[in-house]
Amino acid sequence: MKLFRNLLADNEGATAIEYGLIAALVAVAAIAAMSQLGTSLSNTFTGVGAEMDTAITNANP
Repeated sequence: MKLFRNLLADNEGATAIEYGLIAALVAVAAIAAMSQLGTSLSNTFTGVGAEMDTAITNANP
């Protein structure tokens, strides 16, 4: 009977699951942020490349 009481009072498994869920949430947020940042950087470099092409074309008529 004492074994069952000890098993019911043991919170280590619950704590490990909570930490796992927090880590998963942080990972999902980081992936979403990095994805958005990657898209933004891609758009920025595309715009810079277009401006450089325009500048080269205008400099060499």
